[in-house]
Amino acid sequence: MASEELAQKLQRRLLLEESGAAAAEGDGEEAGVAPCEADEERSCLTASADEELSAKLARRHDINEGAAQPRRAAVFNPYTEFKEFSRRQIKDMERMFRLYDSGRDGYIDLMELKLMMEKLGAPQTHLGLKNMIKEVDEDFDGKLSFREFLLIFHKAAAGELEEDSGLLTLAKLSEIDVSTEGVKGAKNFFEAKVQALSSSSKFEAEIRAEQDERKREEEERKHRRAAFRELKSAFTQ
Repeated sequence: MASEELAQKLQRRLLLEESGAAAAEGDGEEAGVAPCEADEERSCLTASADEELSAKLARRHDINEGAAQPRRAAVFNPYTEFKEFSRRQIKDMERMFRLYDSGRDGYIDLMELKLMMEKLGAPQTHLGLKNMIKEVDEDFDGKLSFREFLLIFHKAAAGELEEDSGLLTLAKLSEIDVSTEGVKGAKNFFEAKVQALSSSSKFEAEIRAEQDERKREEEERKHRRAAFRELKSAFTQ
């Protein structure tokens, strides 16, 4: 069905291009341009449209048959793309993602998702797991990248998942330790956090907090080293 609709749209585009080329041919004759040049231009446009149509139809066929090669995903910054989440939340999600990425290949595949749902206490059927991945699988590779994993929580927070969706179950059962607050009702929690502070001020505050924490740790290490040196000198006197 999608292939037929795509073919019809590209066919209409091709007809429009041919009409435009015909009009250009008439203008070219008035301006002293040879009709053969207009014919060559129209042939180029037709060939280009045919190639584009063939490529898109072939891609759609491969997707329908499950043989499509994944498109190379652009490098993304989760902190800027998913501004509704704090840095701490994203880091907690990343830890959870790595925990279930047992293959350490940067993806959660079908079997890893199966294990994840079992550990969360909500086992799914094979078909249910495939449908879960399909809901956020943007590159049609049959597994979840970290960006697609974040999309689960993004969609849950935005209310874009059906109540009986396996992904909504995953989002609700995934307890993410965010300071002293836990996340089990992802939607309500994330909406409250978004309303509490603007993204920019929240981001800057977290950066400062991390810097202060590193300074405190460094000061503690200096004090421990000084105390050790003092103790050592007392024994060597």
